[in-house]
Parts: sequence; C-alpha cells; structure tokens
Amino acid sequence: MLIAGEASGDLHASRLIEALRAADPAAEFVFLGGDLMARAAGCPPVIHYRDMAYMGFSEVLRHLPSVFSNLRTAKSALRSHRPDALILVDYPSFNLKVAKEAAAAGIPVYYFISPKLWAWKQWRVKAIRAQVRKMLCILPFEPEWYSQHGYAGATYVGNPSVGEMRDAIDAAPPRSEFLKENRLRDHRIIALLPGSRAGEIRCNLPVMDAVARQFPQYTIAVAGAPGIADDFYKGLTKFQVVRDHTHDLLAHSHAALVTSGTATLEAALANVPQVVMYRSNGSKIAYNLMKSVLHVEYVSLPNLINAALTIPEMLLHNCTPEAVAAQLRRLTPDQSNDRIAMLDGYAAMRRVLGDSDAAANSACIIINDLNDLKK
Repeated sequence: MLIAGEASGDLHASRLIEALRAADPAAEFVFLGGDLMARAAGCPPVIHYRDMAYMGFSEVLRHLPSVFSNLRTAKSALRSHRPDALILVDYPSFNLKVAKEAAAAGIPVYYFISPKLWAWKQWRVKAIRAQVRKMLCILPFEPEWYSQHGYAGATYVGNPSVGEMRDAIDAAPPRSEFLKENRLRDHRIIALLPGSRAGEIRCNLPVMDAVARQFPQYTIAVAGAPGIADDFYKGLTKFQVVRDHTHDLLAHSHAALVTSGTATLEAALANVPQVVMYRSNGSKIAYNLMKSVLHVEYVSLPNLINAALTIPEMLLHNCTPEAVAAQLRRLTPDQSNDRIAMLDGYAAMRRVLGDSDAAANSACIIINDLNDLKK
C-alpha cells in the first residue's frame, strides 16, 4: 500500500511501483495517489490526490471534514487489505497518522521521500523512530541529519528527479512540434510553474502573470497541474496553459518562474534559469514567522543541495511583481553573469545528486527487508 498526496509524489511513487513490480512480478498494489500511480499499478486509487492536496493551515482548516474522512478511508483500506508493507511518500501530517495505525497492526512501514523535518517540525523524528523501519532519502544530506537525531534507518537512494528529467528531456518533441501542438508563438519561452495545488496557484500565479506582462518579447506559457480545471486558470491569467507537458515545456524554455517545491529541482535539472517564488499571504509578519520556524537558510531544493544561493528566492512580502521581474531580467540575456553562474550551480548540484536509480534502489531495500522479516 502506497500513499502520495500530491503531483510530484504521484510521479515518484509510480516509478517505485514499476520498480517493485520488476523486482516482484507477483506484487499487488493498493494506493492513495494519482493517475500515474494508477497506470503503474493497474488499478484506480482509493482516493485521488486532488482530493487530498490542501496547502497551508487555513486551507486545511476549511477542509477538515474532508481531511478526517480521507484519513478514515486510508485507515480502513489499511485494515481491510492488510498489506505486506505500507510505503509513504512525503505528506507527513497525513502519512504519519496512517503510519501509527500500521505500526500498531504490525505492518512494516517504509518512507520513500522524507518529510522535510530538517526544515521544520523536527519533533516529528520521534514518530519516525517509533514507526518507520527504513527512511529512503532522496536528498544527500538527509541521512546524516537523521543520524544526528537518533534514527539510524535512513539511506540516500538517489534522487528520482534526475532520471525522470533526463528521460523527459530526451523524449521531448521537436520545438516546432511542441509550439504547434500547444498553440504557442515562435519566440523564446518563459515558463510559469505556479504549483500543483489550487491554493498555491491562487497565491502565486497572479504575481507571475504580472511579471510576465513585463516581457512582451517572450512567449509565456503556464504549466497546468493535473486535476486543476481550465476555468480556474482563466480566472487568474490570460496566458496559454500547457496541459500534461510540463517537462516538455521546460525542455524548450529559456527561463522560468517557479513556485517553491519539486518543480525548482526539475527546472534546474532541465538547465532552465529560474526565479523561485512563494507568495502565500505576502505579509512581512508571516515572513518573519517563517524565518523563526525554519531551521534552514534556504527553501528551494537546488539551494539546499548546494548549500549555497544558486537561485534567487522571492518569498512572501518580497514576492512582488517588481522585485521578481528585476531578478528575471538578470537571467534572460544569454551571456549574463547571473545566468552563467546559475547554470554552473546546476552542474555542481547534479554532481552532488549523482545518477543512482532511486526507485530501483528503494525497491531492492524494501523487498530485501521484507524477506529478512520473514526469516
């Protein structure tokens, strides 16, 4: 049984399902997730992640009845199917509650893609120590962090985005075909990646739209998220929405505005210079509160991996159209110092990540551990 609560988790978990099936052709799956996991597993989700992906305290509060209903459904599925293993993909507020249920029932729990405990809510490591047999990390610095916090079951398995983006870039259609299929002008492209959840799109896309209007010489394209209706985007921007081709969009983009999250790493692996954004309510009070809560200097994955400011981060009250546009202008000239420095930073990041197959390594660890438990 696997649980993924958002689009990036659906992608990574689908690769893990494929790897588990390759290692054990008789494996059967039940899951909470999305369309990619459904394709890999050959069955529909118990709950689709679009009905689970709530962002921030206020949005979760508004949807508490749905959150509790989803949790009951997940626990019921766990009890009725009684899987040989529960595999969790990030999404800690929800997943750790299911992990507790599984551990109490004697079901081994594995975590593929660690929650960002090193950034905030470090106290959750106590639950990890009590409930999770193996933490399969996709960021190189995570095992050491876990070791320092009394948990010895963490292993770096490689980063799944490395292989996923390499395959996606290799498979991208020719530029002319991509432009024609998506009805885009034949100019250099600035991609807008406002996120996969309605709440973050609502906060970030209007700022991205205002920035993009300052670059009329470029073609602007918005990466549409699965499960988000076209009408929702139309209420926030007039720019063209590219559906189901985010990686193709990155393959053909000159620069990007990206909401903080997995997409920042994907843009970096696609070698697209970017400005990272996170608007939320945009207040300075919220910014100061965030800084006091976070235990890390940066929020975007390329910066965290490099332990250096590779990408500008425009957060909360700093995330204004004027400030973001100023950062973007420094990246658009082909030979600008900022653009060259960022591309050099991307190369350093790729060396740190390596090229291990995260899904295959994780599948091997899980199956070997399950076999050991049977002895």
